[in-house]
Amino acid sequence: MSRFNKHYFNILFFSVSVILLTACGGNSLEGKLIISEAPPSGVQADYITGEGWRCLPESRLAAIDPQNPSAAPEILTKDFYSAAMPDLSYDGERILFAARKEKDDPWQIWEMNLRNLKSRQVTKTNENCIDPAYMPGDRLVFSRSVLNDSLKAGYSLFTSNIDGSDVKRITFNPHTYFASTLIKDGRVLTISRQVYPSVTEAVVMVLRPDGTKAELFFDTGNKNTLISSCHECDNGKIYFIGRQSDTGKGTIMSVDYNRPLNSMKSVSGTDKDFLSVAKLSDNSIAVSCRTDNGGRYELFGFDTNTGVTGSKIYGSADYDVTDIVYVAPYIRPRKLPSEVDMGVKTGLILCQNINVTGMTSPEAGFSLPLADRIEIMGVDSSLGMVKVENDGSVYLKVAADIPFRIRTLDAKGSVVNGPGGWYYLRPNERRGCIGCHEDREMVPANRYAVAVSKNPVAVPVHYEGIKEKEVELE
Repeated sequence: MSRFNKHYFNILFFSVSVILLTACGGNSLEGKLIISEAPPSGVQADYITGEGWRCLPESRLAAIDPQNPSAAPEILTKDFYSAAMPDLSYDGERILFAARKEKDDPWQIWEMNLRNLKSRQVTKTNENCIDPAYMPGDRLVFSRSVLNDSLKAGYSLFTSNIDGSDVKRITFNPHTYFASTLIKDGRVLTISRQVYPSVTEAVVMVLRPDGTKAELFFDTGNKNTLISSCHECDNGKIYFIGRQSDTGKGTIMSVDYNRPLNSMKSVSGTDKDFLSVAKLSDNSIAVSCRTDNGGRYELFGFDTNTGVTGSKIYGSADYDVTDIVYVAPYIRPRKLPSEVDMGVKTGLILCQNINVTGMTSPEAGFSLPLADRIEIMGVDSSLGMVKVENDGSVYLKVAADIPFRIRTLDAKGSVVNGPGGWYYLRPNERRGCIGCHEDREMVPANRYAVAVSKNPVAVPVHYEGIKEKEVELE
């Protein structure tokens, strides 16, 4: 092709592309807000099944123009009985959402193209699938109901390809998980609540997309109940809504990404009741709130620097605004490598000293009786007792993808501490901890753990000859 013809071809190709893009409407929703609206149901919120909290009947998705507040909303899900929980793709051109096509259908994950507003179904199961979030590598994470499984969980986290194939479960403890999102470092931030053997307050957990390295990110204590997903802004803050136990009102809370366990604070006043939050810019977020208990939750802007709620963007006499997404491209989170190897049947965990807790340490002097063994407890039975080393260290090789808790005992068999929260190890996962219920911001001491000089103890201890993947040496 001659230089002139090549130049002419490029101009022609560009012109045709512009015409086609115009014909398709372009990304007409960029700069708009996509919201979930739900009619007030009066259903008591169930924080295990999601009913009355995440799964609201006859909800719908709508697009709002914040530059033209008086304009009527564009309803995006007219063909669905219920639709909610939108999540935006990194290029700003698609959304994932949870929906029920017909009244008696289970909740499933759908994806909508924002150029033509056409939707396609992603998950196809008989169980409820809700709270989807985009992940790098054309995958998504979502919550799926597993209420009747042997792990006694509520909703567990699953991942799949964007077309619904290659479904993988990534959480394996008796918890229920909701409102997941991806943060910039590539990890999944999710609301988690233990549901067995007792129901506990919800906390925010963080884990890698393969389910490894699951740990507490922050909790709101006894004064606030988490009622919204978390949103990370470019100012290093993560915002969410917590419902205050004394007033029953939702308040805007924030934590610092670099020190989430000890930085939580309220950034809003007490004159309004907040329900949800979404990022607009570094210091500006969109919120849904109401001024009194009898009103509807409406859409407002909010300045996180001043703590001032701006003018109303949108409100309806018939619907509450329950979820918010701002349509604009954003930076894709990191894609993290996976250490999971399904050919390996176990994971490894090392505890440096079981006698180190949030209240005790070797340096400060132990205030509790010294423990010399641990019991590993499963959902229905003990998985075994393990004697620990003289320095308090213990090294375990645990069957993968089974939930377990640990409690410590003294030489007489009396319980010293625990059992604590539930753990699980993915195939080939390596974990380490400082102690038992230790300060989560404590730096481990630079000391050699005697337990690592020996082979790890197999758990359950009655397992014999766990067949691992054969590794060929070069």
